[in-house]
Amino acid sequence: MNEARSRLIEAARAVCGVLKLRDEFSAGGVGAAIRTARGNVYTGVCIDLGSGLGFCAEVAAIAEMVKNRETQIAAVVAVSGRRILPPCGRCRETMAQLDARNLDCRVIVGEDRDVSLRELLPRHWLDEDRHTEQQGGGDASKPRASP
Repeated sequence: MNEARSRLIEAARAVCGVLKLRDEFSAGGVGAAIRTARGNVYTGVCIDLGSGLGFCAEVAAIAEMVKNRETQIAAVVAVSGRRILPPCGRCRETMAQLDARNLDCRVIVGEDRDVSLRELLPRHWLDEDRHTEQQGGGDASKPRASP
């Protein structure tokens, strides 16, 4: 296993552990770790509440990263116990919108496997806007027609 990947997985596992908040609410069932382009590691845990008020471990780690004035992710992983979990759609979109360069970050999806965020978000609208701007194809702030 890749040493850097292994260390990031272990950082996520280190913060993972269920904390009972109330009868039906908990935190920490999922832990996440992010390694930034600068090499810093930030971690977070999920908070599972009712009425959609909780948030994912990746978002908690992203908040720590942003608090430290960083936006570019090199690699990310989320774990629950021994399982490695791919980020949900909301987390994928958060990473992409935070910094379009994150489309090239590595998302750890297994002990020995990672993929780019771009692979999990093919034909992402931010990527297409950037491509259009690079080609001189118009103002990316203008709405595009639906396909």
